[in-house]
Amino acid sequence: MDGSGLVTEVLVNHTPYETRVAILEGGVLQDFFVERERKRGIVGNIYKGKVQRVLPGMDAAFIDIGLERAGFLHVKNVVRRGDKPPERISDVLREGQSLLVQVLKDPIGSKGARLTMEISIPSRFLVFLPTADEIGVSIKIASEEQRQTLREAVAGFHQGRQGGFIVRTAIESADVWAMRADMQYLQRVWEAIVQQQRGARPGSLIYGELPLYQKVLRDFVSPGVRRVVVDHPGAHREMQAFAANFLVGMEQTRLEFYSGDRSLFERYGIEEEISLALKRHVALKSGGYLIIDQTEAMTTIDVNTGAFVGKLSQDDTIYKTNLEAARAIARQLRLRNLGGIIMLDFIDMNDPEHQQGVMDALLTALAGDRSKYTISPISPLGIIEMTRKRTRESLRQLMCEPCPCCQGRGYVKTVETITYELFRDLMREARDFSPKTMTIVAGLELIDFIREEESLTFSDLQALLKIPIRLQVDSAYRHGQYDIALG
Repeated sequence: MDGSGLVTEVLVNHTPYETRVAILEGGVLQDFFVERERKRGIVGNIYKGKVQRVLPGMDAAFIDIGLERAGFLHVKNVVRRGDKPPERISDVLREGQSLLVQVLKDPIGSKGARLTMEISIPSRFLVFLPTADEIGVSIKIASEEQRQTLREAVAGFHQGRQGGFIVRTAIESADVWAMRADMQYLQRVWEAIVQQQRGARPGSLIYGELPLYQKVLRDFVSPGVRRVVVDHPGAHREMQAFAANFLVGMEQTRLEFYSGDRSLFERYGIEEEISLALKRHVALKSGGYLIIDQTEAMTTIDVNTGAFVGKLSQDDTIYKTNLEAARAIARQLRLRNLGGIIMLDFIDMNDPEHQQGVMDALLTALAGDRSKYTISPISPLGIIEMTRKRTRESLRQLMCEPCPCCQGRGYVKTVETITYELFRDLMREARDFSPKTMTIVAGLELIDFIREEESLTFSDLQALLKIPIRLQVDSAYRHGQYDIALG
């Protein structure tokens, strides 16, 4: 179970070309991850890079890591052991220099990967920091006594060796000897990385992250997870081996192989949930709804009462809708992996207690979010501004592409508007080239509109130009597309 007492289940749908992971809490989909073999995410990968260009004005550098676009390294992510961070990027980097870098953020859109020289290698209970020397403990471990005990245990096991560690929350459910085994594993991994990068060419991958079906065991499985269900026998065997080696105390009975007639995601209704998560409109049980709009710069989420009128006062109706919306918004942020600047436009509330209640409900619902976020107080207009860390593409960016008709605007010109644009083009072509005949090639919708709704105008146009104009249907033409052939 999670902190709310809800049963947590992890469903893994694996094929040779794609892995999908659904995390359910109380039977409701809360998180969804996709990894396609052809476009595997590279966050966590370590490369031997080569400085392609130093940008003193931006205090950054472009690093060639062997991908289509160069990675971006800011001065704050440059590490110099034993010294404070450099003030200027040109003090430590020069063009042509080789260096070891790790990916912080996947390439998104036209932007290359975000890089760091502060290497971190995670395992089940620890994160190894070979370029640091401090020992930290996850802030989610609240007990100061436990935090101090863990620091002392790590220091004792690690005495006299290079590097630092961060203790992960998962250690709360295991003993310190499991942590020692993790420490030994991480140091073996680092030694292999150091050895491999010595003879590697710049632009080479030195260390790759685990595949998603193993990563989910490392990062998400805790005593609160009742079971992990996977539908691929090969992946199931690899996950069993990984669990035996690294998930000390995890009962093999919690890792199940699914072999039902229906697909795993259909059996649990996940396919339908994914389709809904790609839509702009999100229905609330009360009859209200959310409208979610993603742009390049930010995401806006608008709350509406819809058909919900309630049995009490208008203020109470608005308050109840906003409370439900706050919980739904937190789920949508995780499910759609929305990041960057996010504006939440709640329905206006006059009562300060109602405003605080909605803010408290949102913070409570966000408590299970693994991504870092910042949140501002609710404004008198009911707007909350927040940011959420984005390390990979959103669900829409991953699974969709801009509409070929509207180019992502979400709307298209009416057929009437297109027809009048076409008539203006006909007049210009006739004036500039004086053709003997003209042919309009377009889809059926546009041709039918001209024939049925604008037949008189079209006839008058031919008389005005004194040129016969032929209409030709071509099913390959989409809405708004047409060509004019001159004869």
